[in-house]
Formats: sequence, structure tokens, C-alpha cells
Amino acid sequence: MSARRKTKVVCTIGPAVVAKEKLFALADAGMDVARLNFSHGEHAWHAQVVDMVKEYNALGRGHTVSLMLDTKGPEVRSGDLKAPINLAAGDSIIFTTELGHRGDDRLVTVSYADFIHDVAVGDTLLVDGGLMSFRVTEISGQRVTCRALESGELASRRHLNVRGKSASLPSITDKDWEDIAFGVEHGIDFFALSFVKNGDVVRELKTYLQERGAHAKILAKIESADSVRNLADILEAADGAMVARGDLGAELPVEEVPMLQEEIVRQCREQGKPVIVATNMLESMITNPVPTRAEVSDIAIAVREGADAVMLSGETAYGQHPFKALQVMCTVASRTERAMADVASMGKDPLAGLAGVLAPSCGTSGVTDTSTLMALHAASMASAMNTPLVVFTRTGAMAGLLAQQRPARPVFAFTNNDIVLRRLSLYYGVVPVKMEFSDSSEETFGRAMAMLKQHKFMEPGQLMVLLQSGKKSIWRNAEEHLVKVQPLH
Repeated sequence: MSARRKTKVVCTIGPAVVAKEKLFALADAGMDVARLNFSHGEHAWHAQVVDMVKEYNALGRGHTVSLMLDTKGPEVRSGDLKAPINLAAGDSIIFTTELGHRGDDRLVTVSYADFIHDVAVGDTLLVDGGLMSFRVTEISGQRVTCRALESGELASRRHLNVRGKSASLPSITDKDWEDIAFGVEHGIDFFALSFVKNGDVVRELKTYLQERGAHAKILAKIESADSVRNLADILEAADGAMVARGDLGAELPVEEVPMLQEEIVRQCREQGKPVIVATNMLESMITNPVPTRAEVSDIAIAVREGADAVMLSGETAYGQHPFKALQVMCTVASRTERAMADVASMGKDPLAGLAGVLAPSCGTSGVTDTSTLMALHAASMASAMNTPLVVFTRTGAMAGLLAQQRPARPVFAFTNNDIVLRRLSLYYGVVPVKMEFSDSSEETFGRAMAMLKQHKFMEPGQLMVLLQSGKKSIWRNAEEHLVKVQPLH
């Protein structure tokens, strides 16, 4: 990652970029997290991508890419049709859970047996997130009669949602458990868990990972009516979140999505948990070489709200212009961050709002509170002086606390742990750097400073804010911290 861009970029890997030279080029161009979408592809295909990302990281190009496995989750789909059905507004159609039917022009099967129990007369049924919509007019036995609300074409195997309701399917399906086992075996860094209904689902997966000695973190995808209702419980249990706006806008009124996005980002920031804004960010670039002005504004809004990362889906997975889409994402994020820094330099404190939230918990009664206080102090000092931060970490905890404060300049996080190195690739403003620690603090500091100069992250004489332990050795005991300013020699 460039030390000048703080908002991270998640790229979905698909046929458009799966060749090694293209994937490596995508990483060199700014991809921080490679997303594996397990709604598509076999395990053998995904294993090849995992191996290529690991190979790229082993090259030591000064940039680390982490791996995210996005589960398919439960879904309700219409069945096969003899031919697509053309409907005009007002036309009737029947969805049925009866077995043995092959859909005709007025009878469409549904893959989910309890579908009739999840809908009620008056509900709005959405096809593919709202490309078509129906009003439920009658339920009789295993048949649900609906009226088309607009004209359109219904094809086979379409995704079905009921607005304002979540299906009573389990959040983690049998297929998901098989995919999660694959992720554990291959050392995945993040699991993006689809259609999370409550915190218990996250806790169940955490227990599964802990029992298998896996170090992966769980990102809860907020994309359903249930996930919004249980947001506090979900964020308490999860390690981070993804604002999955596609399904979120299908299950809830679309005009609510911007406010929900802002609220989810705000709550994640308060809790110091990484948050990704996803879906439809540069949708037009799947086929077009330039974005719409609305898409550019959408990226800028996510950056201003303080998202740790923004995500590309079809744009990089199967789009015609994956590298241009990544370039646009990086350029808009960088330009927005510079504008935010300009505002801050004119006297507006970018930490004022967050500091007010954190201050009550920054006591000195425990290690966590003390660490939070030190991170807030260091980030405030670095922002006021317009200097980078340098931290040494084995667990990534202090780097995460610094990212939470959204300092104006990058956080250079030196770690000797490969798992921590990859995990920090998702955190806002954090530049993770792999380095072995020495028992001598001076030797370790000197080696870190040499690496900063080598990668041209900092120039000789430039000031930095350094977090170091108050104990004898920062890399053996990090319970107490000191903050100091010193120039790079």
C-alpha cells in the first residue's frame, strides 16, 4: 500500500484477474485485501488464488495483501423455468414450494420449503434486490399468489427477498461450514459472514475457529433486516463489519441505506473495529472505462465517514476494466483524504467527535484503558504536528487503537508476526511492515528507521511520533507505553 493512502481497498478476485501476472499487478496497484467470493467457484479454484496471494506476499515487495473468505450464506431462489416469463404490471403469478413442478408461465417453484411461512398477504417480494417486485395477494396451501408491481422479465434461479423480513434459514449453511473449514486449512485472515442475524451466530463461528487454533477474524456482513435490528449485539461479538448495501437495500427501504451506512461506520469506529463499505461502488465500470459522478461521490462519502476500507466486487471479479476501477478507487480515496487533511489543518480537529466518545473510558485502572489513552494522546500529537506514527507490535492491538483515532498521517506498524502483518492490511492508515525484533531496543529502532528510509516512507530529519514501552523491552512487555517525538536519522 502507498503510505499516502489511508483508506484500504478490497478487491474481489474472479476470472478477470485470476491469472498470476494480473493478480500481482492488482496488488502492486493498491489492492490491500483479496476477497474470495464463495458464492462462486470450486475449492480448487480458490486454493490457487490463495497460493498466488501467499506467493506475492513472500516476494517482499513492501506491500502485504490479506485474504478474506466471503461465505455464500442462506438464500432463497426461484426454480428453473422453461423460458423467461414476461410480465406486465398487475399480472398475477404463483410461487410454490410443491415438488415435481417445472415452472411454466404462471407457476414458479421456490427452493426453500418454509417460504410460505416467511411471507404474509401484503408483503413485497423482491427479485434480485428489486429489479422486479411483487405484492403478495393470497396464500393457499403451498402456493403464494402475487401481483407484479411493474413490468419485467422473470428468469430462472432468481434471488428472492421479502422486504423488511429475513428468511428463517440458518445463517451458516452446510456449504458455509465446508467453505469455512477450507479457509481454516488455508490460513484465511478474515471470514466475511453473510446474513448474520444476531451475535450468537458470530460467537458460534468464533468457538469453531478457536477449537481449531485458527487466528482468522470475523467480519459480520450487515445486509438484512435482522442484522440491523440486532446491530449492537452483532458488533459486540464480531471483530469488524461489512456494510453490504445490495441486500440491505433489498430487505429495507433503499432510502434508509445511506443513514444505516453512516451509523454502522460510526459504531465500528467507536469500538475500534474495522468496517468495509461494499456493493455498487463503481458498478458502471464493469462495462464502462470511466465512473459516473455519483459513484465518485459515493466513494468520497464512505472515506469521509471514516470507513477503514471500500470494496470492489464485479468491477474486478469479471469486469472489463478491473485496473481502471482500482485506480479510480485509490485516486478518489487519496484525494478525499487530502481534502480532509486540509480542513483539519485550518483548525478543525478531526478527532474531536471521536475523542469525546473515547474520553470516558480512558481511565488508568487497566491495561486496555491505558493503551487507549496512549493511542489517543499519540494520534492527537501526530495530527497536531502533521507527523507519522511508528509502533512496534506483536498482536496488532496498539496499531488498531491508533487506527481508531484516524490520525492525519500513516501509522507504521512493525511486527514480527506474519498473521498480524496481514491482518493490519485492513486497518485505516496502518502500513504494516514485517521485521524481526531484537533484544536491543536501539538495534530494533535503527533497523526500523532504515526500512522507512529504504521504502521512502520518510525522509532523514523528518519528525515522527514513536510509541515505545516503558518497560525494559518493548517487544517483551507492552503493558506500559511512552509516547515521544524524535527525528528520523
